[in-house]
Amino acid sequence: MGSSNLNMVTFRFYEELNDHLKPGLRKKEIPHNFNYGQTVKDAIEKMSIPHCEVDLILANGHSVGFAYRLKPGDFISVYPVFESFDISPVVRLHPEPLRVIRFVLDAHLGKLARQLRLLGFDTLYRNDFNDDEIVELSVTQKRIILTRDRGLLMHKQVTHGYFLRNTRPGKQLREVVVRFQLEALIKPFARCALCNGKIIPADKKSVLDKLPENTAMYYNEFFICNKCHQVYWKGSH
Repeated sequence: MGSSNLNMVTFRFYEELNDHLKPGLRKKEIPHNFNYGQTVKDAIEKMSIPHCEVDLILANGHSVGFAYRLKPGDFISVYPVFESFDISPVVRLHPEPLRVIRFVLDAHLGKLARQLRLLGFDTLYRNDFNDDEIVELSVTQKRIILTRDRGLLMHKQVTHGYFLRNTRPGKQLREVVVRFQLEALIKPFARCALCNGKIIPADKKSVLDKLPENTAMYYNEFFICNKCHQVYWKGSH
């Protein structure tokens, strides 16, 4: 018993980071046995908390980075991404928020992808995406990963990602809009729901051969996807 205390630290997680913990551990001080040389990042992820949702770590009241190595008796306070105030005087643990909001979704979020596109957000999705492809798209194109897979967000290259708490697409959409404060950025029907291309105005004559029977008789304003050439119009629905 005495030797195990030599390897003991205490964690305290704040706000929505508690969503990742078992109910009995939420909003409480959590004793943690560690191996000498273990980093705080490794310890946090062993508790199933994705590093990309962490923005501030305090070790005994002092700001530290992910590479900080735990020491016996440490009290570690872990805070989520801050949206409402500036923490620049201390160590930020991920890059500044992206100037342009873009998403890449895992293979299980097809309905959410369609809804985000209908609201005008640049959203990459394929039902055959694998984890490596998603991470590469996130890193190279500066996209936020949305997923229900914590393991995906724990990839060391991931800097911007979010674990969806809800399982129903409608609730997931609301969660994303609120979490990333997207209300003012919504531009309905600016993106193609099928392929994520941009929707642009189209001359009626140029799309006549693509229209269902009788549609041209009742509608005059048309739009087309600049990528897959799907035609859209403001129908009765």
